[in-house]
Amino acid sequence: MATSMQLCRFCIRTGSDNFGRRSGALPFRKPISVRCSGDSTSSSSVAVDPDNFDAKAFRHNLTRSKNYNRKGFGHKEETLELMNQEYTSDIIKKLKENGNVYTWLNVTVKLAEAYGFCWGVERAVQIAYEARKQFPDEKIWITNEIIHNPTVNKRLEEMEVQNIPVEEGEKQFDVVNKGDVVVLPAFGAAVDEILVLNDKNVQIVDTTCPWVSKVWNTVEKHKKGDYTSIIHGKYAHEETIATASFAGTYIIVKNMTEAMYVCDYILGGELNGSSSTKEEFLEKFKNAVSEGFDPDRDLVKLGIANQTTMLKGETEEIGRLVERTMMQKFGVENVNDHFISFNTICDATQERQDAMYKLVEEDLDLMLVVGGWNSSNTSHLQEISEDRGIPSYWIDSEQRIGPGNRIAHKLKHGELVETENWLPEGPITIGVTSGASTPDKVVEEALIKVFGIKREEALQGV
Repeated sequence: MATSMQLCRFCIRTGSDNFGRRSGALPFRKPISVRCSGDSTSSSSVAVDPDNFDAKAFRHNLTRSKNYNRKGFGHKEETLELMNQEYTSDIIKKLKENGNVYTWLNVTVKLAEAYGFCWGVERAVQIAYEARKQFPDEKIWITNEIIHNPTVNKRLEEMEVQNIPVEEGEKQFDVVNKGDVVVLPAFGAAVDEILVLNDKNVQIVDTTCPWVSKVWNTVEKHKKGDYTSIIHGKYAHEETIATASFAGTYIIVKNMTEAMYVCDYILGGELNGSSSTKEEFLEKFKNAVSEGFDPDRDLVKLGIANQTTMLKGETEEIGRLVERTMMQKFGVENVNDHFISFNTICDATQERQDAMYKLVEEDLDLMLVVGGWNSSNTSHLQEISEDRGIPSYWIDSEQRIGPGNRIAHKLKHGELVETENWLPEGPITIGVTSGASTPDKVVEEALIKVFGIKREEALQGV
């Protein structure tokens, strides 16, 4: 269906770290022109109040543009075959054929039932591959890493999919010219970035995971109902930055401790006494609230959303805490006027966490967690294992193993450590899992290193 194009003047406010320096988003100091819908030849314009800007309507109109694609370009079979050649693993195949358990030499490997590439990640990478196939000669840019995995990101660099350069923490979109192709990663992109790209008349290839889009729809519902969004996530994470850009009023809480602080403030210190003054509240969350946030005004009607890679159980626990808090504050009979919740927990994240909880119940000597060191979902897999008391080693590639029986690995809170003699002598049983952005090939390469160390041990014992 044909639609008309309008040019709108949209002014994006600055001053919030979530949309300025820390997000790497291009700061705007004057109104910019954006195509709202239809045909680019129209010269009509309207003034848009940013407080009333309908991000959902903008997204809907953008998806109808001839310069927007989120479904690929008809090269799916060919690109999936290439990805299979590059990312699949014979070792993982052997494990799956044997009930996710197999023994090589004196090493028994137990693989989690759910692990590795999720559907949304595979889809994002595959569409990015298609973009290169469809536009062999055009410049292709990407606004952030396609996923949090160094192997895949390096492969895209080899395909000349270039990252938008960043200077002093700010993305330099001026390198992008009309006719260029720009990929939006699996985490999505903030509204201000999409507006800039739309205005530049570039080909947008949107690989945003549908689960992330589902969260955006949720915070838009919060905004429509005048609810403040409590987003369970990490305020500097690309996905949470994008989600916050679609929200109205919001506050981002990283964990249960921060959520309890917020709820204690709502109850005037009657929850656990952790909160203090309004000034202290705003200082504590200065990088994690919407512009002009007032805790006395904006914590009356609350809705829950989450970064899709957070711990499922913690998101649910935060939701229950906020609901109980609103009941205590406003009465059980009035809770529906002050609290709203939709299920935004990603199925793939939940499945991998559930599989990890099951795996840690096995008799294991140690756990090997493979995934990007900036991967939130992988950090939570590591957290599950550490909390169970199992020696657990989180690596992003096989290069972290060696020389000899040494490993450089991260702990659940991101501390980088080196451990000598991490593989015990004699027969061992290793639990293995991988984050949702991790190709099977990366796990295989790590296991080959493990087998090599144990083979050398056996030879020395002869």
